[in-house]
Amino acid sequence: MADTNLLVRALTEDDLPQARLAQRALAEAALVALPVAALCEFAWVLGRGYRLPAADIAAAIRGPGAAANVVMDAAAVAAGLGMLDAGGDFADGVIAHQGSSLGGATFCSFDRQAVALLEARGVAARLLG
Repeated sequence: MADTNLLVRALTEDDLPQARLAQRALAEAALVALPVAALCEFAWVLGRGYRLPAADIAAAIRGPGAAANVVMDAAAVAAGLGMLDAGGDFADGVIAHQGSSLGGATFCSFDRQAVALLEARGVAARLLG
C-alpha cells in the first residue's frame, strides 16, 4: 500500500533522494494498492500545499491508475475525478460515491459548491443551513 507522502514525493520530487526511493518502490512493487483515503489526501496536499491546478491534480491521480501494478477503487476514483474535473473537490466526489454505496440516499453538507456540483451530476444532495 502506498501512503500519501510516498505519492507526493514520487510526483513532486521536492526531496530528490526520497523521490527516487518512492519512484523505485512504486515501479518495482508487484502490486501497489492505492486506498481512496490516500488519494483524497494526495489531492488535498497537491491543491492546498503545492497549489497545483485541478487539471494537474487529476493527471497526477490518473497517471498511477494506468500502471499495470496499481489497484484502486475505480468507481470511487472516477467519482472523485468527476467532481475535480467539474471544479469541485476530489474528496467530495469520493464521499458521495462511497456514501451511496453504503446505502445513503442524500449527500448532506454545508458546502454550497459541493451540493451544487453533485446535483448537477444527478446525485441527491442537500445543503444544510
